[in-house]
Amino acid sequence: MRALSALALVTLSSLALAKPPSQPIESGEIRSRLPAGATIETRLDADITGDGLRDIVVVGRGEDERRLVVLVGYSSDTDMGYRPVGEMAMDISPLGSVELSLKAGVLIVEDLTDGTTAISSLYRFRYDKPADRMRLIGDDVTLYSRTCTHGSVEISTNRLTGVQVTTRSELRCKGGNVRLVEAKPVTNRVSRKPVYIEEAPDPAETLGWGD
Repeated sequence: MRALSALALVTLSSLALAKPPSQPIESGEIRSRLPAGATIETRLDADITGDGLRDIVVVGRGEDERRLVVLVGYSSDTDMGYRPVGEMAMDISPLGSVELSLKAGVLIVEDLTDGTTAISSLYRFRYDKPADRMRLIGDDVTLYSRTCTHGSVEISTNRLTGVQVTTRSELRCKGGNVRLVEAKPVTNRVSRKPVYIEEAPDPAETLGWGD
């Protein structure tokens, strides 16, 4: 019985040693990647790379700059911490805080910007291990009126298949009733060349808004 107990203790100790240690979160390391004087708007702690270690995604907002930064955790026998694998400039005029989530290994970034004419954007990124970077795999952007004064346009792009679908809606008024009438979606092809987080197109640029 004592021999079995001793064996169990050894086994448990081995498992404990085999488990990767938790990396310390250094606030200074995070802030050094953000705009000067920035406040942290939103933060997500999750395993982005699938290696069992905690990673950090954070959006910082400064006076005239807003930035998303992805830091992945690392741990070895001699060192542990975080290192950057990508960042993205974001619109400086958000209508609320950005939403960050991780689903099936995909980082989802949801943002709403501008004013009464607003742009809603949803970006999907996946960690590309060979490149050690965050790759854009899809983005959905919509331009619409928050006061229902004009039509809308939605562009959904799959960066892996190269399929882009554009759907436009017209504002129609009849008898005091206002409604949006959706036109037939138009499908186009875009390049399937890898696009990484630093190269992710601005939502307004995709929509052709403000040109």
